[in-house]
Amino acid sequence: MKILLIAVGKTDNKLISQLIDEYIKRINYYIPVELFTLQDVKKSKYLSEKEQKILEGESIKKCLQPSDYIVLLDDKGKQLTSKDFAKYIENKMISVSKRLVFLIGGPYGFSEDIVAISKEKLSLSKMTLTHQMVRLLFAEQIYRAMTILNNEPYHHE
Repeated sequence: MKILLIAVGKTDNKLISQLIDEYIKRINYYIPVELFTLQDVKKSKYLSEKEQKILEGESIKKCLQPSDYIVLLDDKGKQLTSKDFAKYIENKMISVSKRLVFLIGGPYGFSEDIVAISKEKLSLSKMTLTHQMVRLLFAEQIYRAMTILNNEPYHHE
């Protein structure tokens, strides 16, 4: 299995970007992982929220394969503890044969067609987070899950 993290819009903050890259590198020690950053929709200030979500959805679909197991990162999704997320990843490593794809949408969320093809929704927090911070926090949680699964001392409880 491979983990794919697809995010709409670039990370402007160089420090956050460096930290994301560091966690992606660490995760690759355990399992293949890749981050795809999709360009922001051009001239979005002239588009409605729905139009912007549709265009972002079309961009996301170009990165997907029919066999992908798609999970949306959404504030209305299921929340897990770090240990529960580690178990979640472990279960997916058994049940997902090719790619486990986590999607981080744009500022207005996901288009209806992306929601329709997704299997699940997960949430990092009930609080509103910037999309840049979500990438960093989620990458760290994947790394934490891998260290939990390998009984390494990174996670303390």
